[in-house]
Amino acid sequence: MASVHESLYFNPMMTNGVVHANVFGIKDWVTPYKISVLALLYEMTTSKPIALQERRRLNKLILPLQQGPDLTLDQFLKTVEECCPQTAYAVKLRLHEMADGELKDMEYFFATLPTPFSAIDSEAYKTSVVGLFMRHMLLAYNKLSFSQVYKLYKALQQYYHSHYSQPGDVQVGLAADDSDMDLTSTEDNVGERMEKEELDTRPEVVDRGPLSQKQAEYFLARQAYLLKNDENKALKPSALQDELNNMLKFNPDFAEAHYLSYLNSMRVQDIFISTHSLLHYFDRLILSGSEGKSNGDEGYGRSLRYAALNLAALHCRFGHYQQADLALQEAIRIAQESNDHVCLQHCLSWLYTLEQMKGSDSSVLTEDSVKMAAHFCLPYLVSLGIQSLVQQGAVQGKTAHELMDALKDTDILHWKHSLSELIDISLAQTTSIWRMYGKSTMAQQQAQLLLNMNSLEQVNFGVQQNNTEAFAVALCHLAELHAEQGLYGAVSEVLKHLKEQFPPHTQHAKLWMLCDLKIQFDRAMNDGKYHLAEPHVTAIAALNKTEGLYRKAQVLKALNRTTEAYSILQRLQLYCEKTKYTEMIIRVMLVTAELHWESSGFATALPLLLQALALARQHHLQALASETILHLAFTQLMLGVPEQALGVLHEAMEPILAHGAVMDKGRALLLAARCQMAMAGTRSNGQRHAALGLAVQSLGEAAAYFSMLDCKERLRDVHYLQARLHHTLGQTPQRNKCAMLFRLLDQELQAPGAAVPLL
Repeated sequence: MASVHESLYFNPMMTNGVVHANVFGIKDWVTPYKISVLALLYEMTTSKPIALQERRRLNKLILPLQQGPDLTLDQFLKTVEECCPQTAYAVKLRLHEMADGELKDMEYFFATLPTPFSAIDSEAYKTSVVGLFMRHMLLAYNKLSFSQVYKLYKALQQYYHSHYSQPGDVQVGLAADDSDMDLTSTEDNVGERMEKEELDTRPEVVDRGPLSQKQAEYFLARQAYLLKNDENKALKPSALQDELNNMLKFNPDFAEAHYLSYLNSMRVQDIFISTHSLLHYFDRLILSGSEGKSNGDEGYGRSLRYAALNLAALHCRFGHYQQADLALQEAIRIAQESNDHVCLQHCLSWLYTLEQMKGSDSSVLTEDSVKMAAHFCLPYLVSLGIQSLVQQGAVQGKTAHELMDALKDTDILHWKHSLSELIDISLAQTTSIWRMYGKSTMAQQQAQLLLNMNSLEQVNFGVQQNNTEAFAVALCHLAELHAEQGLYGAVSEVLKHLKEQFPPHTQHAKLWMLCDLKIQFDRAMNDGKYHLAEPHVTAIAALNKTEGLYRKAQVLKALNRTTEAYSILQRLQLYCEKTKYTEMIIRVMLVTAELHWESSGFATALPLLLQALALARQHHLQALASETILHLAFTQLMLGVPEQALGVLHEAMEPILAHGAVMDKGRALLLAARCQMAMAGTRSNGQRHAALGLAVQSLGEAAAYFSMLDCKERLRDVHYLQARLHHTLGQTPQRNKCAMLFRLLDQELQAPGAAVPLL
């Protein structure tokens, strides 16, 4: 089940992470790039009418162009051309007239620029974003001396002609010309559409000058938003760190850049840099005096306690529980001294999260946290606490209606306060709970509901809210559900989408990696290709040690290495009992019972299966209970009581056919046919023929299910039984056909050392 506590990180970047005025000590002078933006605005208001769709795209582009870092002319024209080719050509022509003309051509452009927003029919109003930008640029231009105007003109020429020159011989002269004036002709490749491609393909990072205040604000806000909502669209970790290092080189005390560096380091699990950047963020926050000015001495203490809380969260993320506990106790002590109830509630939330990570029972702490968070009107923490209680309740075996009632209450809270991120988490958690209970139809419905839901989050920077952990969990569930039904084409499409949305370097990529490996392993085992399944065990163990041990035992059992498999299963069962991993305990019991079958110890397997069935029913795990009943029925059949075996089997048949995997459906029908064949031998001729006819029908349905999975070993068994039944019933053509199919599969599957599945 997906973790629901990732969102508890206190995020100063999102709450009060504002770049303060003049943090870089640089004014927003007119630059060649800003002249290009002015030319675009001029052409938009004076040229021929533009199509409505193109105008909408240009209007959406204006604000990023104004507030974002300077782009090269090639990037700028490419971005505009994607919105409106006609306007891009007009802008290029306007820049050509100024750059290839004389100084008076640039002066004439600025002289005629006020016309658009002073005219009555102009769309650029004085108080609009466009109007204010144009007025600001005009004021800055009018303040330039003659020598500065000339340098601006030369910079414009070089900026324009660099578009046609070879890459690599552009920026040296321009940087020298700008030494006397703050013309920021930076080539920061973070445009609206091409930032990632440019940065990823650039052979080396150009040593750029400092960014202006607005450029830094826009860059940090954009990247922080993308890291939170759509990591795939953010800059790659190395490229983003280069940008931040360049920013910090000119202003080492820029606190918000340190915090973004912390978030970026968390993506690649770099404990050293993430800790270093987090501590520097709070140190610089205190040194800047921003909190102390507004809150007096309280600002200093507030930074310290939230620094300790963030440090505890960082250690929790990396599994350093002892260090996390020490940092958390420090945050609690400082918060208690300052009487900060909000910080104490965050500390309490992390306290029960830490206890849960350690494997302890934290339900009492969680309930206390929910009550206190509700008292202080903190709906976010209330919802996370309830979701944590639901998760613990599911593991402890509470009924589905109790858990769903609790989640319904949280959903009301989410919609009331527009907590869309928690709505996503709630739906993903509901999907996981239904899946755990064995209700595949309900799980699929909840996953589809999440994937088709319109988010309440405001969509910025072209980001859709579909790159969170909740979406990754839902998609992984869908992939596994389709794999269980043998729809491997759909599985590949889902996994392809997951790989695109969550590349390997992103923090949620491990979810689909483990899902993909488990599907490949199960498919290889179903096909009897154990040599292909064995390499996947090591990869699964690297992502999940428990799953890796379980799969290793399955492979060893299939290869008749019984002693090694039994040793691993016993060790795994002790570990799962210690950590209260009920699902894995039941699975281990089932595989252990199968090992007893190998040595004909069916009577020995019976108590183990009854214990597993009691445990599955106690925790309402219907899928595992049905699988256990299948094992029980087979054991009873082998012990010579087919009537009781068929009676037990009928109890599990309905849930298996309704919610079970294709493999389980085929196994259940094959077992039913074998029970019917065993019972037919003790009946009269009329009843015997009727029972054998039912067995033939069951085998036909089982063959259809096994064919969907291409499970050749079980198909061979089905064809063998079909041939015998048709021979008994005197149906010679059908017998010969089934015998031929059996012979073909038997010749194909002749492989020494491999065990034939009994069930």
